[in-house]
Amino acid sequence: MSANFSMFSAFLAFIGLSLFHSVSSQFSPGFPYGSQMVRGVNLGGWLVLEPWITPSIFDNTGNPNIVDEWTFGQYYDRVTATTVLQNHWDTWITQDDFANIAAAGLNHVRLPIGYWAFEVGSGEPYIQGQLPYLQNAVQWASQYGLKLIVDLHGAPGSQNGRVLFVSWYDNSGHRMSYPTWQSDQTNIARTDAIIQQIASMFADQVDVVPIIAPLNEPAGYYGSSVLTPLRQYYDDSYGNIRYPYGTSTQSNTVVLLHDAFQPLSYWNGFETTPDFQGVAMDTHIYQVFSNADVQMSWQSHIDTACDTQSTLSDFDLWLMVGEWSPAITDCATYLNGRGNGARYDGSYPGSTYVGSCTGLTGSASTFSSSYKTFLRQFWEAQVISYEKSNGWLMWTWKTESADEWSYLAGLQNGWIPWSPTDLEYPTICG
Repeated sequence: MSANFSMFSAFLAFIGLSLFHSVSSQFSPGFPYGSQMVRGVNLGGWLVLEPWITPSIFDNTGNPNIVDEWTFGQYYDRVTATTVLQNHWDTWITQDDFANIAAAGLNHVRLPIGYWAFEVGSGEPYIQGQLPYLQNAVQWASQYGLKLIVDLHGAPGSQNGRVLFVSWYDNSGHRMSYPTWQSDQTNIARTDAIIQQIASMFADQVDVVPIIAPLNEPAGYYGSSVLTPLRQYYDDSYGNIRYPYGTSTQSNTVVLLHDAFQPLSYWNGFETTPDFQGVAMDTHIYQVFSNADVQMSWQSHIDTACDTQSTLSDFDLWLMVGEWSPAITDCATYLNGRGNGARYDGSYPGSTYVGSCTGLTGSASTFSSSYKTFLRQFWEAQVISYEKSNGWLMWTWKTESADEWSYLAGLQNGWIPWSPTDLEYPTICG
């Protein structure tokens, strides 16, 4: 348990819960969550590399064993790797992107960042230098009236690993067969310290950084071995984020917890009022990462999105769909990990051929008019449905070569409107 949370607990014991409830009621976040809709986008692949977002960075190494940011630092020439990363950070997301995001009528950006931006342990090959770009992002968000969510996307030891021997995760920075974050208390303690650092950095900037997400997509599908330490970590994160000053003074920062791939009902009653204030839940909804998903018809994808409404509309914390996409195949190069194929075309182990990936991924110039019409319909069905919660953030703003995943490409090619409320199919869910 973190020092801040222990101090927080001792403080409660001293003054009594009644005063705590009084103080907590003064919580005032930097955005009116619950009364105004979150509409946003993720800045994927910028400060945490993902091979499918920028495949050229990995292909240019000439080394097939470089599959994530860990191995990029481990196996690539250090000077070259540092130069490549510096250029990527300088160019992948710029001030112009923030201007365009604001012009598109969005109000939030979610920025993934890895623990190694803050601290690298002995023997860990990560290359640092991300923090000035985090500060740039905060400055640009402020300039264009956007709210920025700082999302800890990778933790020491990796918090997700492989999904029950089905899909590989490389978005924690380190692709491995089984997560080890939860099994080593040192990993958790390091993560606590990084969350304390992030909370301290932005405690007085809640008008621009209203939310900190202490851990992206922890592997709750492994059961209690992950969920038990995770619940404790979430409790400690509440103390670290809401009490960042080392005193009884609260911040107004919202704590955004990922659902760890559990049904929302699993989290009923967790960190709810009146004993907790300013807690939100993040759920991620994709329809591409199983054989059953990619075998669905276009209409079934739309119906499945619409069917989420009843679950999303009834939860006891603020709730947002923090990742989702109009993509309906896993055809994007390296989406299932560098070196792995796609379920849709049968090139992924254990999959069955559904169809050719041609015309379903890559450049929008290869997309048929009927496919682009569907992408618009599916995008709208998801927006309509996810606004039964407190809002959404699409994954992701841009990609090198997978336009079906790109908010920017959608704007440029007409399947995403320049105002997210400008719907062509407002009754698509009935």
